[in-house]
Amino acid sequence: FWRQEHIRIMDFYYLPASAPCRAVIMTASAIGIELNKKYLDLFAGEHLKPEFLKLNPQHTIPTLVDNGFAIWDSRAIIVYLAEKYGKDDSLYPKCPKNRAVVNQRLYFDAGTLYQAFSENPLPKRKIRRFLPLLSF
Repeated sequence: FWRQEHIRIMDFYYLPASAPCRAVIMTASAIGIELNKKYLDLFAGEHLKPEFLKLNPQHTIPTLVDNGFAIWDSRAIIVYLAEKYGKDDSLYPKCPKNRAVVNQRLYFDAGTLYQAFSENPLPKRKIRRFLPLLSF
């Protein structure tokens, strides 16, 4: 039988200059998920608007909404997408030892690597200059 694959489109609130947002975009692409990208201008306070706070009371990006289910934090989103929509376990292994290595890398990124980058942020004017280059 021929079966048509349905592409799932999810709302994805993001900022193109955000490395965590780009990680989610790459994961979704690897799985074959199309994201309905919704640019959220943090500098204009869009993340503090009531409609966004209903989705994410922590008012952070990235935020993914999958059929009414909202989740935020890039690593949580990546794991969710891989577990729910991955065709196999190549992105997020089922083997406890292999999964432990992936988790170790995710936690290292969250607790050490990303922290080092966030302590030395770029000025707003430089971020705005690079935004058009990062929309993929």
